Amino acid sequence: MKHSRDTKSTLLRVLLYVFVILVVLITLYPYFVMFTTAAKSRAEIYATKGTLLPIHWLWQNFKDIWTLAPLSRYFINSLIVAGGSTLIAIVCGIPAAYALARMKFKGKKIFLGIVIISQMFAPVVLLVGIYKIMSTFGMTDSLVGLVFINAAFNQAFAIWLLRGTFISISPEMEQAATVDGCGKVSALIRILLPVAAPGIVTALIFVFINAWNEYTVALTLISTDVFKPLTVGITIFNGYNMVEWQYLFASSLFATVPVIILFILIEKHLVGGLTSGGVKG
Repeated sequence: MKHSRDTKSTLLRVLLYVFVILVVLITLYPYFVMFTTAAKSRAEIYATKGTLLPIHWLWQNFKDIWTLAPLSRYFINSLIVAGGSTLIAIVCGIPAAYALARMKFKGKKIFLGIVIISQMFAPVVLLVGIYKIMSTFGMTDSLVGLVFINAAFNQAFAIWLLRGTFISISPEMEQAATVDGCGKVSALIRILLPVAAPGIVTALIFVFINAWNEYTVALTLISTDVFKPLTVGITIFNGYNMVEWQYLFASSLFATVPVIILFILIEKHLVGGLTSGGVKG
């Protein structure tokens, strides 16, 4: 009987590993195709009988994109937009989430409902209204405008996730800090924020990724080339008559690097933050 259970357990473990490997391969395959295509010549890409791997590897493509387009400028613009919107969303989200988690006030449930419902509206649905509002404030061709728009659309998610994080923290910690002479703000900064670090980091990375990948609003609001973020700027390789796939894929691969680095740096906090953000309250 014991041998049968061990065999069954081993078989299930093997099947699990096979499933995980298949999922990883399916997930990474598009990136592999992007990489191999980025190393091909234009003639190979548009050849009638194409091959998955390049016949001649053109590593020069990964260097040429930096001279054919102002990618460094696009990178800086995307970092400004993603970093600025993330900072605003987190700084504004922490006190709002704390109030929803700890304080009692009239309209609390209604406000929380509005926060959740606001997640239903994609930026593309509100594009006309967004353009009119930003035009009124003179921010239609400005990085500052993109920062505020991205912060606004990610604010609700940050509040919802951080609220769950604060609910998961025992109120006794704040009470102990109060006894020691700390006020609410001081207790929040000195006690709650260090404990809530996993949830804050999780909200940070999701807001950053959403802002980094945003395309539609940036395409609508930004017309000057020098202000374009990376997602819009790399479309320069999409010409009227031909798409330069080798350059488009090469620049797209470089665009994933900041997100990968961010994941590596804060991966250890990610699982804990997602778990705490799912607490009911």
